[in-house]
Amino acid sequence: MSDRYDVQFVTVHGHRRAYVKTGSGPVVLLLHGLGCDHTTWEPVIESLSRRYTVVAPDLLGHGRSDKPRADYTLGGYANGMRDLITVLGIDKVTVIGHSFGGGVAMQFAYQFPERTERMMLVASGGLGPEVSPAIRAISTPGFHQVMSVLTLPGIRHVGLAGLRALSASPWKVTRDFDEVANVYDSFKDPQARHAIRHVVRAVVDWQGQIVTMADRAYLTEEMPMWVVWGRDDRVIPVRHANYAAALAPNARVEVIPNAGHFPHKDHPHRFAKIVHEFIRTTEPAAYSRARFRALLKAGPAPDAPVLHAVEDSAG
Repeated sequence: MSDRYDVQFVTVHGHRRAYVKTGSGPVVLLLHGLGCDHTTWEPVIESLSRRYTVVAPDLLGHGRSDKPRADYTLGGYANGMRDLITVLGIDKVTVIGHSFGGGVAMQFAYQFPERTERMMLVASGGLGPEVSPAIRAISTPGFHQVMSVLTLPGIRHVGLAGLRALSASPWKVTRDFDEVANVYDSFKDPQARHAIRHVVRAVVDWQGQIVTMADRAYLTEEMPMWVVWGRDDRVIPVRHANYAAALAPNARVEVIPNAGHFPHKDHPHRFAKIVHEFIRTTEPAAYSRARFRALLKAGPAPDAPVLHAVEDSAG
């Protein structure tokens, strides 16, 4: 996918990181999902940049950022985002994370509440155990070898053409195949395949998602949180939006009809309005170490829900 915005680069800890920075005003940090890059946000960057400073990085191991042998855990990514905004001279952000990026956003808000004004989760990982079998397959031992064959030039071109043709069909089940095609195309780079496999193994096993926010959701009491989902999501079930409402009762949940796993692409104007409404109607979180300490000591409520991993054949 071609870039509509100038991509800039900065080296942090010896690794080159790509990002787009545009607009002015309060800072919105956009974190993409697994196998994607900043271009997944292109449909909403222009609208958001009219009111906000938009920072959309390529996470390490993705897009035009380096793909080293490195720490690809959620904590490692959260640290990387703190260091990136620090280098860019940014103190606080409203963090918006899509899919895997939602997990990074939650980890960032947990590790660095003093740097986080608000948190929005978009079809996010980390809210329940179920996940598409296709994502679970990435963690299997033969993934790298199989994908090395499937991304040979002739096979890849046929596969990409097929996926993009299906994405243009009226079927809801194939609405996200244009993004799937972009992820598939990125796998032609062996370094990208290795990086993505390490990412997935850190958060998913054969039963589903390993990491959830269930045990720390009570900490969101002090931070504005909105959850946005596409009703027709086939990657992470829309019922995870209800999990979010149960885990964090103060969170607002928006389910967008006729949208899949990428609601910001399916309905960019509506998504931008949701972000603006979120920021306009909420006060930035005011971090208090004493209050955070009190929350940690008190822990979750005795009747807080507990999520258990289950198989989800629907994906």
